Amino acid sequence: MKKYLFLLLLTLLVVSCSKVKVEGNVKGGSPLERIEFIEASGVATLPLVNLGVDDKGNFKGEFKAPKNGMYAMTYAGKMNFIYLKKGQDLKIYGEAGTFPEVFKIEGDAKKNNDFITETQKFLETYSSKLNMQMLQKKEPEFLAEIKKIHSDLEKNLDQNADKIGADSDVVKLKKDELITNILTFLVQYQSAHGQVTGDPTFKVSKNFTDYEKSLTKNNDRMVENLPVYRNYLLNKVGQDFQTFAEKQQDKNTASMSAIFGRFLATNKEMSQKTKDYLLAFVIAKFDLNPYTSEVEKVIKVSDEYIKDSEVKKDLNSAINAVFGLKKGEVAPKVSLAKLDGKSGNFESNGKPTLVMSYASWNPYIGQSTIPVLKEVVNFYKAKVNFAFVNLDDKKDQFTKTANAMFKGIPGTNYYAEGGLSSEYAKKYFIYGFKIPGFFLIDKDGKVASQTFYNLGDAKFVEEMNKISGLQAPTVNPQAQMQNDLLQQNPNADSTQTK
Repeated sequence: MKKYLFLLLLTLLVVSCSKVKVEGNVKGGSPLERIEFIEASGVATLPLVNLGVDDKGNFKGEFKAPKNGMYAMTYAGKMNFIYLKKGQDLKIYGEAGTFPEVFKIEGDAKKNNDFITETQKFLETYSSKLNMQMLQKKEPEFLAEIKKIHSDLEKNLDQNADKIGADSDVVKLKKDELITNILTFLVQYQSAHGQVTGDPTFKVSKNFTDYEKSLTKNNDRMVENLPVYRNYLLNKVGQDFQTFAEKQQDKNTASMSAIFGRFLATNKEMSQKTKDYLLAFVIAKFDLNPYTSEVEKVIKVSDEYIKDSEVKKDLNSAINAVFGLKKGEVAPKVSLAKLDGKSGNFESNGKPTLVMSYASWNPYIGQSTIPVLKEVVNFYKAKVNFAFVNLDDKKDQFTKTANAMFKGIPGTNYYAEGGLSSEYAKKYFIYGFKIPGFFLIDKDGKVASQTFYNLGDAKFVEEMNKISGLQAPTVNPQAQMQNDLLQQNPNADSTQTK
């Protein structure tokens, strides 16, 4: 019994130590802006936490860190990177006009991030040397110079690590990043040297390819931790993939990831881990689009070609985040608070329900959503229930918003305790970039539609007509709710904000 108790306590300790506690202040910050931390090296690159800023610019929260490494920190449409380790406590300070591009850090993460800042300054002094003139040099000269640059930069990394006291893991990561930058420039030389020197027959020598190969000895580690390394590998196989794709009979109908999966299956030199990360990278970049992609086809490609359980798990998180719950799935039961203080869940009354997820800090709610929502509710209210789920940080924010914005609109106002950290947000895959969002639950309690972000979307109107039996008039195509993230790229490489 004692043995099992010890193992349980050990498990709890491991779980608790994986959390990062963060607090700080953005001087002049606005309560309408949010701070997000995103794990930058994974496949999903989804927000791990979404923190509100109070009227004095203060913020505070915690999140579970998947691993030690680089995390994107976003605020007001801007982004910067920070190195974090599981179990750290940190304090971050900045000015609203420049945060998070400029910030000060205190706490456990200070030394590692000071190290990154110092090495970046030195790296920038060398950036001008990697230019077109180097691409014109003869191969032996080019190799000698690029090796000298690599050696100088690596030496600086070691000196700064000793001076500042950085951890070995962050030093290893920065050395891998440096190698990736060198590899990327080697690719540029290989593809451009013949053109810039007027020698279309130019091919690199064995010395060149041997040097390039020597830099990839930690391939699996780099492909796992560095999205820029994945980009390097994609550039390497780009021409071969294009040739392969042109020969596919279904090239005009199959998805990019389906053809890329087939292409990777023919490659005998790549490790399975490399193939898994590259395919997941391509799926995330091209096929996670709720407007044009079919979730079943995306999942099929993943199941057929990806073997690594962690990669698949990470990719599934992204798929769930973008597409939401599947049609026909029983809508999860969650505890929600009503405006009158009583707890409840979505009510059927023999009718389907349109569920709206929103928060007062989203700037489009009052400006664009509410006027159009009133028209939708007034037209369908005889046949459809309406549930407005608030995801503000505090209940008093919900009360103010519901009374002010939804007064006179037929429907039930609910509050998800904990906001974007709530049970509702987790079970329904709600993130800041998906607010405001709408989805349908049929009269039997099953999910009946994808999540919509535009009340003028023809698909949304079609679904509403279908589930209600009514025929709505033509919706003004200008009546749109913006969702920048999903319009540009639903799973862009760790640059998501609302």
